[in-house]
Amino acid sequence: MPDTVRAALARALEALDGLQSLGEDVDDEWTYVNDLGDAWRSRLEAVAEARGDEPLGDGHAEAVDRAIHEVAQITDSHRAIDWLSTFPQVVLLAIGEGP
Repeated sequence: MPDTVRAALARALEALDGLQSLGEDVDDEWTYVNDLGDAWRSRLEAVAEARGDEPLGDGHAEAVDRAIHEVAQITDSHRAIDWLSTFPQVVLLAIGEGP
């Protein structure tokens, strides 16, 4: 389990990459998917920079891991696009950060 904000967000960014890659399979949404993925990547990286060394509180690492586990189950490209905007917000809330 990750023990710092930076470690948790590093794992979340990998999962975000997976969602973005899957969402890119929808040709008509390619630009949207990449713009959305880039925007959320920037937000998560900014939080990692600002709070990276902070320890995660009780249950926070588990909450991030559960969110990662959920998106890892996604196989449908359209569903991946839906989660591309939802997942980062869930992760931010799980670490005590506002979206």
